[in-house]
Amino acid sequence: MDTSAGDTGADETDAGGTGAGGLCIGEAVRATGMSVDTLRFFEREGLLLRPVPRNAAGRRVYGQADVDWLLLVGRLRASGMPVATVGHFAELVRSGPGNEALRLELLREHERAVRARIAALGADLEIIRRKVAVYERHVSEGTAAGLWAPLPPSPADAP
Repeated sequence: MDTSAGDTGADETDAGGTGAGGLCIGEAVRATGMSVDTLRFFEREGLLLRPVPRNAAGRRVYGQADVDWLLLVGRLRASGMPVATVGHFAELVRSGPGNEALRLELLREHERAVRARIAALGADLEIIRRKVAVYERHVSEGTAAGLWAPLPPSPADAP
């Protein structure tokens, strides 16, 4: 399994194990940084690889593979992947071997979308950087008064 930083490898692990007792929802919240509501939402939307088992008291018990998968789902969502697409990806993973090319294409498409958003943000950042430089220069020179001031009233607006 690839254990490189940021890669959970969740689709390569046994999602059925809960380890030594597993994690309650509060521990899963701490492990993922997600809220209880988010975990429950992901479960309702079918974004998990398996139904989350419950203990004798009816409380959810998350395994390490569940946490790893949730971390991946969180990254996919944070990077703009729609819930429906995450759900489709989860469905493909749940289906098991044989559809890796479909998973790869889905991830490549998302990668392209994220790169496009990063490029657009880079262009936005450059405009902001230039505007900051203009303001810094005017503030340091004492010439900032009137920068982006409202336009003076037109003669037609005069009393």
